[in-house]
Amino acid sequence: MASRPIDARGWLFEVEDVESEPDAWLPIAGITSFTHNPAENEETVETTAFESDGQYEQDVMQRGATLAVEGQYRIDKTTKAQDPGQAYIDHDWAQRLGIDSRNRIRWRHETQTVWVVWDATVTPGEQGGGNNDKTSWSCTVTKCGTATTMVVTA
Repeated sequence: MASRPIDARGWLFEVEDVESEPDAWLPIAGITSFTHNPAENEETVETTAFESDGQYEQDVMQRGATLAVEGQYRIDKTTKAQDPGQAYIDHDWAQRLGIDSRNRIRWRHETQTVWVVWDATVTPGEQGGGNNDKTSWSCTVTKCGTATTMVVTA
């Protein structure tokens, strides 16, 4: 059987609510696109020397990564409250500074049985829209330390 590409709409993104019970993960609704950059914040050092015979050489000294998610600002139709995942990012996580600025985020494709988990910081994105648009929402998450995994349990 030939392999097939997966649908981008099958990716799931969740943020950990550290003020709730352990492992309280909030799905982030309204996402219409994402970009995972596994080379962001990478640092290298050149190691070319005479014995390299004119060929460039380097070592990676630092790894980094970012995850940018974009979509639509979502609210509950009845209560008018912002989507819990978006609200946690905008009003809790994005407001923290210093040692409190880190939080965990996880994501996976619906076909996968393991989450990728990052300890990370977040940068809120711009919001806006035009006359016939829906309001946009976005954020960029920057990985801090080594990524871990978590088995899907439900």
